[in-house]
Amino acid sequence: MKFKTAIAFVGLILSFQFTFAQTAKLNWWNPQTATFPVLEGQAWPKEVKNPYDRLPARAEKQVREQVWGLSNQSAGLLLRFRANASEISIRYVVNGKHALPHMPATGVSGVDLYAISSDGDWRWCAGKYAFGDTITYTFRGLKPNDSYHKRGREYRLYLPLYNSVKWLEVGTPDGTEFTPLSTRPDKPIVIYGTSIAHGACASRPGMAWTAILGRKLDHPLINLGFSGNGRLEEEVVSIVSEIDAKIFVLDCLPNLTIRPDSKLGLTIEDVKNRILATTRTLRKKHPKTPIVLASHAGYTDEDMNPQSKHFYSEINETLKEAFAQLKAEGITQLYIIPKADFGQDIETMVDGTHPNDLGMMRYAEGYEKHLRQILHEYKGEASTTQPVTQMREPNNYDWQARHAETLDLNKKNPPATVVIGNSITHFWGGLPKGPRASGADSWDNTFGKNARNMGYGWDRIENVLWRINHGELDGYAARQIFVNIGTNNLHLNSDEEIVKGWRMLIDAIKFHQPDAQITMLGIYPRRQQEGRVAVINEKLAQLTGETNVNFLDPGKVFLKTDGKIDESLFSDGLHPNAKGYKMLGDAIKPFVK
Repeated sequence: MKFKTAIAFVGLILSFQFTFAQTAKLNWWNPQTATFPVLEGQAWPKEVKNPYDRLPARAEKQVREQVWGLSNQSAGLLLRFRANASEISIRYVVNGKHALPHMPATGVSGVDLYAISSDGDWRWCAGKYAFGDTITYTFRGLKPNDSYHKRGREYRLYLPLYNSVKWLEVGTPDGTEFTPLSTRPDKPIVIYGTSIAHGACASRPGMAWTAILGRKLDHPLINLGFSGNGRLEEEVVSIVSEIDAKIFVLDCLPNLTIRPDSKLGLTIEDVKNRILATTRTLRKKHPKTPIVLASHAGYTDEDMNPQSKHFYSEINETLKEAFAQLKAEGITQLYIIPKADFGQDIETMVDGTHPNDLGMMRYAEGYEKHLRQILHEYKGEASTTQPVTQMREPNNYDWQARHAETLDLNKKNPPATVVIGNSITHFWGGLPKGPRASGADSWDNTFGKNARNMGYGWDRIENVLWRINHGELDGYAARQIFVNIGTNNLHLNSDEEIVKGWRMLIDAIKFHQPDAQITMLGIYPRRQQEGRVAVINEKLAQLTGETNVNFLDPGKVFLKTDGKIDESLFSDGLHPNAKGYKMLGDAIKPFVK
């Protein structure tokens, strides 16, 4: 009897907790109230007619009615924010039908919530949804924090693919932290395409291939897919060419196949001319921006329907001819993706034309393979070779804010000397300022006034790779670059994995700063890790010989004759104090130009 009473009491407590969770006050945030840009995926945020449009208002009189109507749909748009709540709610209203015959409401009109851990790993959030006049999504039972701190994590909310949003709000429980994040400063990857780029027929917005690709490369992406209307039209191309893109992708061939029942009235020669004209227009306005021409990925019934095979084969041959002609004209930074690399087969499409989620993933993988090569942003198997962000100590400094400040400083005052590292570099001195500077005088004495401190607390090799891929070494010509990174990988990675990360890092630095003198600094010795550090620094020295960059091991100044660190030079066995920084600087200074 007592047991049953206890069970009933526990049930009552759980019921109360659930009811409390259900009725907890939510604070609602509307992106339209933000005082800074928060809606990522818009190329003309200050020119839109409606808040969630993809083309500027002036395009309404410039493009065909169908294109304008489709541009009102929010495909590719996303919101970034930080939160430490165990519950996140979304409510919004759309203009059109919730579903299509071949695409569910969750893809047409739904939203999709992803998270990024403090170590930069992607997570997906499952939500409960209801489609009424107001659509609601509720994400409950979220782990509010990672193990590093109590400040939560970053979230990315993908908006509906095939519907236009009237208004939208994000709700989090009273007493929890919620911080909207500004749009990222990177140049975007720009996709101009068809319904497949638009998102048909993904089960949810995050499964559109453009969204998957955006996560894989972690770059902002502009989705200009227009269902049935991606036709390389001059008036649309003119608008697309206004964007200062990282790379242009043209994926319009599925809307340009020459069919007997087509109302386009185009010949195959007309299609070729559109490919030529579009590429020339983009190249004229953007002389150095890579342009990617995507082949038609085919149809899943092609082995049963000879007509289907003819449609895509003919247009892909035309693309090859146009590509060859453009290359013969001397157009550089022009690339083509063959059909085979999109990997479509009989299991990857809903209706023979539009990919299901598996097909979307194959599309994204095909693009990732080529775009990584074009952008020189490689990725390996070891964690040290997978570029990611981090948010391990927000109570000390804001990692993303420091990155943005670094980009801004580099633009305003290009540095002659760059010092890349983790907290040991971060807390030394220089600009941008860190939360503390334990050796500001020795920093200036060592590197001079025109040096940039690119040390970030708790950074690992993979975090430095991300920062280099996202502009910290672009737009200026440094005289020399010093790199000290890897101590935060010691507890996670083998020596071999750390060396692989260094090798990729050296390659990335050479690509972005080909004329700079690169000096790799051995990992500084730390308490109870002196022996391993000595061994791994020998491997680093060997690597620098293979890659033809300089090597210096200034951290030896911290060691006593018995091979252990001199504790009097450190604040905690890892970070030098002022005296330690001075000795480190004295060891490096003779090698500073």
